[in-house]
Amino acid sequence: MLSVTVLGSGSAGNAVLVRSPRTAVLLDAGLSARQLVLRLRACGVEPETVGGVLLTHEHSDHAQALPVFCRKHGVPVYANGGTAGALRGAPGLAGVNWKLFQTGAPFGLEDLEIQSFSVPHDASDPVGFVVRHNGSAVGYLTDLGFATKLVRERIRGVQTLLIETNHDEKLLQEDVRRPWSIKQRILSRHGHLSNTAAAEVVADVGGEGLVRAILCHLSRDCNRPDLAVAAVSARTGPRVEVFAASQAEPTPVCDVAVRQEIFPAAMR
Repeated sequence: MLSVTVLGSGSAGNAVLVRSPRTAVLLDAGLSARQLVLRLRACGVEPETVGGVLLTHEHSDHAQALPVFCRKHGVPVYANGGTAGALRGAPGLAGVNWKLFQTGAPFGLEDLEIQSFSVPHDASDPVGFVVRHNGSAVGYLTDLGFATKLVRERIRGVQTLLIETNHDEKLLQEDVRRPWSIKQRILSRHGHLSNTAAAEVVADVGGEGLVRAILCHLSRDCNRPDLAVAAVSARTGPRVEVFAASQAEPTPVCDVAVRQEIFPAAMR
């Protein structure tokens, strides 16, 4: 059985735990090493049992735990050549066990099948992931400014989709702390998905067996969980369960293959 738990997601760091009968892997490791260990143990997972970190790209809110967490606990890092190349010279990464994959080429990790695919973002070679086990699949789609045809095709058929809803467009435009140049970057095709853009993606793939969408990477200044959930739910209706992940604490464990409600009513 495949399950997923968002350990934390937002502007300050992102990490997702995916478990199967034989292994546990992390999608990104952007929390502090201390928080990553605490949250893994809260989920009943010892850090040294993690089979690997699957890295989407090199930005610190997705990779900051690598120097301490991966070296201390012997956890390998799975990344493509562009991402690994961007990080290999960083302080503290000399002892990390790199496992390189080619973007687009599936590979196995214990009883998991991993599919990576390119996404448009301002990083060296950013990717999204689909993780499969025995017919169940979870998609991880974050840090992209635009969902290309390739992206949409790769995530079709997943039961659970973790998708970025970075900002509410109105709140971003009204934000007085960000200069216009930063807003332009966020809104560009190599920036971040808005609530509206993510809702359109979920609606597009929602008829392909999608059970739930977990909304991730919400800006602490330019978004709110209620706005993100409302935007996506308005496009999907009741057929897809919609839930916003938190920066502060892990989500409940989500069984990827089961349609029944598992989140408390107050969290939906």
